[in-house]
Amino acid sequence: MADEQGNDVLTDLDSPASGGPLPGNGADTQPVAGIISQYVKDLSVENPRAPDSFQWRDKPEMDVQFNIGAIKINDELTEIELKVVATSKTAQGTAYIVDLSYCGLVGMRNMGEDQMHMFLYAEAPRILFPFARRIVADAVRDAGFAPLMLDPIDFNGLYVQQLANRRAQEQAGGAPAQTGDDTGTPN
Repeated sequence: MADEQGNDVLTDLDSPASGGPLPGNGADTQPVAGIISQYVKDLSVENPRAPDSFQWRDKPEMDVQFNIGAIKINDELTEIELKVVATSKTAQGTAYIVDLSYCGLVGMRNMGEDQMHMFLYAEAPRILFPFARRIVADAVRDAGFAPLMLDPIDFNGLYVQQLANRRAQEQAGGAPAQTGDDTGTPN
């Protein structure tokens, strides 16, 4: 129908009536970020006191440590690592230890430094976390215990809190504390 009226949509894009060619038309100039791949980099499950630990009746003390790291692969590719260590102990000893490094390759292009930093340390971990959570639950179950269901984590809230803490330290005249990886990024 557009041809019947002499208004071919494809050729009208470059016509002077439409203001000429659009700047960057066809160029890859839009900000893009996403998870390209995700994988278990390292998984260790220890059940050091089995089979005795299966008979312990004391309520275990749980210690769950969590950290986020980033390794830049090239200008557009970064590896994000979620490190989760879950330890269950009672008065009788350690029931189990699960140590997981779950990673994702993150691709980013045409983004400002602040946007990239926030995607790496808030959004990418939010996307990866449910998969890491399932792996930890399955590993604990496979070790012979009830699955450990990690509570959801507000990565965006933690990210904002880390930035606020860093700014407060800088305003107080002190050097910012190193958090996360060795580049001072939040964990």
